[in-house]
Amino acid sequence: MAGRRRGAAARRRRAARLKAVAAGGGLVLVLLVVFWSAVWPYITGALVLGGAGAAAWWLWRTDRLVRGRDRLWRQEEAVKAGHRTLAEVDAMTGTEFEDLVASLCRRDGCTQVRRVGGANDNGADVVGRLPDGRSMVIQCKRYAPSSTIASRELRDLLGAKVHFGADLAVFVTTTRFSRPSERFAVQHGILAVHRDHLALWNNGASLLSLSEVNGRGQGDSRHRARWKRAYGR
Repeated sequence: MAGRRRGAAARRRRAARLKAVAAGGGLVLVLLVVFWSAVWPYITGALVLGGAGAAAWWLWRTDRLVRGRDRLWRQEEAVKAGHRTLAEVDAMTGTEFEDLVASLCRRDGCTQVRRVGGANDNGADVVGRLPDGRSMVIQCKRYAPSSTIASRELRDLLGAKVHFGADLAVFVTTTRFSRPSERFAVQHGILAVHRDHLALWNNGASLLSLSEVNGRGQGDSRHRARWKRAYGR
């Protein structure tokens, strides 16, 4: 019984609300008819402004979608054009490797990128600015995959960071970092791009995205043993 009474009360409330909405709608309609000559310019203006706003939003959204697809297409084309296999990278000279790193930076939207490597490079091979405006200094080492980057080379890069007044120091290599040098890089905020991360970067990952996996992913002992067998050392 109590349930039926609650159901009947709920139905009465819904019916009352519907009547109120209908009465309100009818009142508005009557007022529009009575005062149409006075309010029609405002209604027309509101409809025109609403239509113009909807059209502007649609054009803006379409432009964003088109620009987004265009950026994605350009990114994919840049990756295809600049892609090198790791075997090709291993066959490069040191200068060619520095040029490759500079081109990958430009592909990712970095600006003012230039190669400065040479006899008096002050510990840097490439300098430029990240897409967010921060300055960067990069050291490039194209070593045999069986080699290891020692901590002293990362210390040299820290000196270059101070010399150039850079916000970020990046060390890019075709090999791996020793455990101490890996810890040193993470401790001092150096982005350490080892061989595995270089492959990701070369295949389309952005330079900044590699910071999320900094200090990880250098392969296990079996991976390194395979390289030692392949290179005979």
